[in-house]
Amino acid sequence: MAVRQVLTGALALAAVMAAGLVALLGLAYFRQESLIFFPDRHVRFTPADLGMAFEDVRLETSDGVTVAAWWVPAPQGRGALIFSHGNAGNMGDRVGKLRLFHDLGLSVLAFDYHGSGASQGKPSEEGTAHDMDAAVAHVRDSRGVPLDRTVFYGESLGGAVVIEAATRLPPAALVAESTFTSARAMARRHYPFVPQALVRVGYDSLSRVRRLACPTLFLHGPADTIVPFEMGEALFRAAPEPKRFATLVGDHNSGGILESPEACRKLAELLDLVLGAGPPRNAQE
Repeated sequence: MAVRQVLTGALALAAVMAAGLVALLGLAYFRQESLIFFPDRHVRFTPADLGMAFEDVRLETSDGVTVAAWWVPAPQGRGALIFSHGNAGNMGDRVGKLRLFHDLGLSVLAFDYHGSGASQGKPSEEGTAHDMDAAVAHVRDSRGVPLDRTVFYGESLGGAVVIEAATRLPPAALVAESTFTSARAMARRHYPFVPQALVRVGYDSLSRVRRLACPTLFLHGPADTIVPFEMGEALFRAAPEPKRFATLVGDHNSGGILESPEACRKLAELLDLVLGAGPPRNAQE
């Protein structure tokens, strides 16, 4: 009897554990976006906080969602830059980068993804593609800047967004800062308990980057603890020429281009190459 009770208890415990595992995997599959996107509705800063005039605009996406964006015009700008931020927060957390781009003689369009900042909807891989397409259409059609005078700049997950868009809509140049090779590769690193077969979200930048037809600049730091440095190197190796690479200073969220003089210099050189000479260097410092 005692043995039977022990076996019954063990079977019951195994059933509970199996049910828990199934529930966990179900959560990982059906609510995958909650493991990837960490949007913030509260916009803490605007370009005005760093002395930049801007327009608060709304973009209509092809899936019927209204997303928030800022247009930061540059007097006598030599072109435009579309900025796609990372998976967390919103564009208000990146006004320092917008200032850098603006000082390099570019008009800037920054936008928030589905569900971030004042944007409607819920974040997803498909949603970010719609958001980017709406941003491109706005710069091209409403601001009159053609694609061959527009640079795509993506930060972290935003790098995957602009890489995908650039395979369909080639820009003057593309910059990917601290970008991963694919969502599945990131899942293996950060969620190893999730079987690869259950990873729905793709963001397969490693395969897409091979199809790019524009000059590229990859920025990544060896101290990045979120997206491994090796992923940035892999994207660079896979991309066709002409391409450049610059090393970033600091970790994923505490470093980046604003802390990296080499990366700033490489960005300025790329812009001079594809858009012509910009403002004097001392105006960018």
